[in-house]
Amino acid sequence: MQKNTADWHRADIVAALKKQGWSIAALSREAGLSSNTLKTALAAPYLKGERIIAAAIGVAAEEIWPTRYARRNFHPVLPKTVINN
Repeated sequence: MQKNTADWHRADIVAALKKQGWSIAALSREAGLSSNTLKTALAAPYLKGERIIAAAIGVAAEEIWPTRYARRNFHPVLPKTVINN
């Protein structure tokens, strides 16, 4: 089985939140944030916001934004030839 490597579309995230009874503004306020704060996570990496949104939807943030998490978890390794010289 191949994993989906595309981030969810913004409209899909908003729709999933609405299915759970949330709007972005209401979820932001419930989390103790300004009404517009979680909109940031829809457009740009924002770890705290991503986790709040994912929890409200009921999936892992890595499933919603796989490319963001792939970049965060990337650790470059130097080739052994560079290290030994």
